[in-house]
Amino acid sequence: MTTATAPLTLPEDVATAAPAATVASAATVEIRCPQQGWVAVCTLDDLTPGRGVAALLPDGTQAALFVDRAGQAYAIANRDPFTGAQVLSRGLTGSADGRTFVASPLLKQRFDLSSGDCLDDPSVSVATYGVRTTAGGGRDC
Repeated sequence: MTTATAPLTLPEDVATAAPAATVASAATVEIRCPQQGWVAVCTLDDLTPGRGVAALLPDGTQAALFVDRAGQAYAIANRDPFTGAQVLSRGLTGSADGRTFVASPLLKQRFDLSSGDCLDDPSVSVATYGVRTTAGGGRDC
């Protein structure tokens, strides 16, 4: 897990191994936090379709960040409302009826990545965050 407010520092051997233009050219993924506004979390290249990443936000909450095969990034709360565990970033992604979802790794309930709605229990949902990508370097996930 990464802290979104910590500056990116690379070990000296890693920092000198890649040209500066390569490190700075990746698109930065930012999450919109209710109190802090847009917070840089990682680069788009750090995300792999089908795999989630947990991010610790400045207010102490956790977000689960995903990207689909088309390059669309999503962010939802990492807390599974059925168990209280911070595990949604470890869930399996898929789609049903045109809705991209993540299935909780614990009890397998599916959460729509766009709306946060639980596809298996309409009375339950998780928070969603606005996500944008900007040109330039970011922080490691």
